[in-house]
Amino acid sequence: MKTAFITGITGQDGIYLTRLLMDKNYTIHGLVRKLPNNELITMHPFLKNVKFYTGDITDTATVFKLIAEIQPDEIYNLAAMSHVKASFNNPLYTADADALGIVRILEAVKTLKLHQKTKIYQALSSELFGKCEFSPQNEKTPFNPQNPYAIAKLYSYWMSKNYRDAYGMFIANGILYNHESPIRGEDYVTRKITLSVAKIKHGIQDTIYLGNLDVMRDWGFAGDYVEAMWKMLQLEHPEDFVIATGIIHSVRQFVEQSFQQVGITIEWHGTGIKEIGIDKNTGTTLVKIDPQFFRPIDVDILVGDATKAERILDWTPKTAFSELIKIMVESDLQYIKKLK
Repeated sequence: MKTAFITGITGQDGIYLTRLLMDKNYTIHGLVRKLPNNELITMHPFLKNVKFYTGDITDTATVFKLIAEIQPDEIYNLAAMSHVKASFNNPLYTADADALGIVRILEAVKTLKLHQKTKIYQALSSELFGKCEFSPQNEKTPFNPQNPYAIAKLYSYWMSKNYRDAYGMFIANGILYNHESPIRGEDYVTRKITLSVAKIKHGIQDTIYLGNLDVMRDWGFAGDYVEAMWKMLQLEHPEDFVIATGIIHSVRQFVEQSFQQVGITIEWHGTGIKEIGIDKNTGTTLVKIDPQFFRPIDVDILVGDATKAERILDWTPKTAFSELIKIMVESDLQYIKKLK
């Protein structure tokens, strides 16, 4: 039986990864800033079998103490300040958590002489590529980060490679493109959209306020992507991988298809910040633009090439864009219905 230590375990990826590893008979330990509440445990009963530890990835003493105590076979570093817009507002914490967090783990594993035993997964993002001249992006595409979150993640990428090369440690960098699910945080645009659509359908919200509708992203399902994380740590030798669907859609398309799930067709009128989305049948305005949701610097398009993951990991995404939206909208419809 293997032992896994997961930081950021109660986030979207942490929950899906925990379920996957439990199905594979792992013993799981998780680092959280606060213990999960009863609602989260009720939604995900398998979390009852996790050994939780309270602390923060920015606390060096805690990281060393836990790794020494757990002696994990695998570490999945998912803890991060992962909201891009918020990283502009809090760049200091973003750097401490996202850049230096993995260094604390690497130093602990090296110092405790666990590097022959412990394999490490470092979670990265397509935001590393930023304003990129090449599409789709793969493992050899130059990085050009455009926000504090991506810049911090780029530091963690290079430090992971440095420890791997210098000390022979098993560290795999996973450059994951946008991946969503019904348990995505409500402050992320995809979940904000599906939750708002559910509220509008149930008559408890009138309008969705959004930022740039024309941003294009490569969206997949989190449940598919955590399998790729696990597969990276089953290799004999560590490598870095882009994990993506290779297909792009705009925020505008995400809005349109989300409303289609509840029988509403959106028509767009106006331009720029005055653009609105209306219900084709009723003429009711359902979508408006709010400049507060624009980022200081935006990346127009990101799309990944996961050919290497398909070849080496035997990994391909299973959930199509339309199915992902259906899953999320249906889940939020049930969620709002229970709250009414």
